Amino acid sequence: MATHDQDAQAPATGKPLLTVLQQFNAPTPKTNPYLVQLLAALSPLVRVRFWSLRTALLSRYDVVHLHWPEYTMRHATALGRALRQCAVALLLLRWTVLRTPIVRTLHNLAPHEQGGAVERWLLRRMDRMTSRWIRINETTEPRAPGTDTALHGHYVDWFAPHPQGRPVAGRLLHFGLIRPYKGVEGLLTSMAGLTEPGCSLRVVGNPASPQMRTLVEAACARDPRVSALLQYVDDPTLALEVSESELVVLPYKEMHNSGTLLLALSLGRPVLVPRTANNAAVAAEVGPGWVFMYEGELDAQVIQWGLAQARNTPRAPTPDLSRRDWSQAGQLHYRSYLAALRQRRGQTQAADTDPARDRRAADNRSR
Repeated sequence: MATHDQDAQAPATGKPLLTVLQQFNAPTPKTNPYLVQLLAALSPLVRVRFWSLRTALLSRYDVVHLHWPEYTMRHATALGRALRQCAVALLLLRWTVLRTPIVRTLHNLAPHEQGGAVERWLLRRMDRMTSRWIRINETTEPRAPGTDTALHGHYVDWFAPHPQGRPVAGRLLHFGLIRPYKGVEGLLTSMAGLTEPGCSLRVVGNPASPQMRTLVEAACARDPRVSALLQYVDDPTLALEVSESELVVLPYKEMHNSGTLLLALSLGRPVLVPRTANNAAVAAEVGPGWVFMYEGELDAQVIQWGLAQARNTPRAPTPDLSRRDWSQAGQLHYRSYLAALRQRRGQTQAADTDPARDRRAADNRSR
C-alpha cells in the first residue's frame, strides 16, 4: 500500500521515493474499484497525494498521474466549467515551468462524451505535455514519447468476500453506469424482439441522465420480462446480481477497455460483446466459453446466439485471469513514474542517473 507519510524515507535500495499526484480523490465506498486496487498495489516507494485543484496548484509532488483528465474541468454549470478550465490552464503552466512530468493511463482513446472547444484544446495540450503513457491492454497503439503496459487488473479478490448466487436460466444482465455509448437502447429494442422462452433482462446501475432513466423505465413498463435497479449498487448487491445472470450483455458502441467486462469475468459469468481488437485479445487470454463476440449491430438473433453459445460451449470452471494479478501493478507503475521523471529531464538510461541527485532534483522542482 502506498504510504502517505511525507517524512518517510526511501529504503536502502538506492531508489528514489516519489510523490505522485493521482487524479482521484481519497477513496470512498463509491470509488471505482480499479483505482482503489491500484492505490493498494502501489510500491512503498510511491507517496500519494489525492486530487483537488487546490492540491494540484499549491502542493509539492514529483509526478502527476492522469486517468480521465476531462473530468478535471467539467462542472454542472457554465460558470463552474469556466472556473475549472481556468484552473487547469494555470496547472498546465505550472507543470511546464516546473517541468513536472505527466503520466497518463489510456483508459479511453477519447472522452465518451465530448466537451466544448476550450476543453478539447486543454486536453490536446495535456497530450502534448505527457511524458509517459500507460496502456492497460496490449492492443492500444503505443504513443510517443514512451508507452508502458500494465494490464487492467481483475476483480477476483475484490469480490471474494461477498456471497454469490446461482445463475437464473435465461437471465440476461446489463450493469454499470448507464450511459448512451453503452448501447442500452439497442439492447432494450432487441429484447422486445426476442422470442426465446424463459428469457429476461435485468438492467442494474445508475442512469447518467434523466433521459436514460426514462428510457429504461419505459421498457420495464412495456415488457414484464425487463426489470431494473436504477441506482448505485454496493459490492454485495453487484456480486449477487452478476452471479445470478446466465449471460452478461455489453453492447457498447465504443469498447476499447472495459472494466465491466473484466468484472463480469472475475465473477465467473460469460459475456456477449461486440468484436474489437481488445475483446478478441481478452477472449483468447481467458480461454474458450467466456467471451462471445458479434459483428455489426446487436439484435434479437445475436442475443439468442450468444445465449446458446454460453450454454453449449465447454469452458473451465473459471476464466484464466492470471496475467491480471495486481501484485505486479505497483512496481510497473513505479517504473513508469521514474521513467517519466528521467525522460522529462532528458535522461533515457537509468544507469546514467544518481539516485540521490534524482531525489534532490525532484524535491527542488516540486517546491
